[in-house]
Amino acid sequence: MNKITLVLALLLTTFGINASTDNDNKALAKRLAPVGQVYVAGAAVAAAEGASGPRSGEKVYQNACFACHGTGALDAPKKGDAAWKPRLEQGFDTLLKHAIEGIRNMPARGACADCSDDEIAAAIKFMTEGV
Repeated sequence: MNKITLVLALLLTTFGINASTDNDNKALAKRLAPVGQVYVAGAAVAAAEGASGPRSGEKVYQNACFACHGTGALDAPKKGDAAWKPRLEQGFDTLLKHAIEGIRNMPARGACADCSDDEIAAAIKFMTEGV
C-alpha cells in the first residue's frame, strides 16, 4: 500500500510540476512580450527607395562617405581634392579594392556595409570628379 501511495504521489507531483511549468512559460512569455512598437519616420520611405535599384554615387557619398571625405577626418581625401591624384595613379581597380577591403584609417566598404561593389565604385567616381 505504501508503494502505491508513493507512486501516486510522485505521479501527481510530476503532473503538477509540468502543468505549472507550462503556465509559468506562458506567463513569462506574456511578461517579455513587447509593450509597443517603434515608428521611425521615413523608414518606410527609405526601404522603398532601397528596393528601387542601386543608389547613385552622390547618394552613397552623402549617406556613408561624407563623414570622413567631406570633412577630411582621419586624413581622408575630400571630394575633388588633389590628394586623390596619387590614389588614382594606382589605377581605379586598386582604388576600388582598397575601398571594399579597407585601407589605413578607412574601414571596409567605408562604413557602408549594405553598399554593393557597384555603388562603392559610383561613390569613388563621384568623389574623384574633376581631379
